[in-house]
Amino acid sequence: MTTNTTTQHRIGTHDEWLKERLQLLKDEKDHTRRSDELARRRQELPWVRIDKEYRFDTDEGPASLSDLFRGNSQLLVYHFMFGADYKAACPSCSSIADGFNGFAIHLAHHDVMLCAVSRAPIEKLQAYKKRMGWTFRWASSFGSDFNLDFQAGCTEEQQQSGTIEYNFGPEDTRRTLTLNASWSKEIAGGCGTDWPTYRRETPGVSAFVLKDDVVYHTYSAYARGLDGLWGMYQWLDRAPLGRNENEPGLWWKRHDEY
Repeated sequence: MTTNTTTQHRIGTHDEWLKERLQLLKDEKDHTRRSDELARRRQELPWVRIDKEYRFDTDEGPASLSDLFRGNSQLLVYHFMFGADYKAACPSCSSIADGFNGFAIHLAHHDVMLCAVSRAPIEKLQAYKKRMGWTFRWASSFGSDFNLDFQAGCTEEQQQSGTIEYNFGPEDTRRTLTLNASWSKEIAGGCGTDWPTYRRETPGVSAFVLKDDVVYHTYSAYARGLDGLWGMYQWLDRAPLGRNENEPGLWWKRHDEY
């Protein structure tokens, strides 16, 4: 194959492309089968009974964790980074949440309720939800330990201690306290706060099941474990230049900021 001097990428014939594409297809199918196996293993995890009482504020008023199921037997919670001291939600979480409106109704008709949960007061969530034009369910855990218990946030004291638990292991918080890069200031500033305050919230997803009036925790994932939920990245991974993220910081914005 030759290299195009403009694109700096190999240029080939259709036959050359097809030969490599068929090999890639084999690997993609292996990846799909592996993904199916991982999904089965997620479903085989033991259920952990939740005895602690959690209280949330919702559009309908105060609610318990079981109330968030809204008549379904399964609940998926997206731990949305929107702290009590934020003025606007995390732009990355906002990008992920842009896809919720479309498929939340399909999940609800398949016995699965999708609900975002954040530590900001319900009034902030409602105002931001209106700004973004979202309709999915979003509950406030303000004053509750819910996000903390499921590794989706930490207190200032925990952050100052130097170590928090995130993604099923210890995470050094020193970088969250000392990072002074321009992109970190941009991200935190866009949320109306500083970098340490911004980093006291962390993203994640947790799954629960309601059986015989008892709630069980079944699964959680964090960090790169959320990649598959970010529809934007699934499209970019199939684009000619991929994610194309050569510079630090965010290349995306909230959808009303472009």
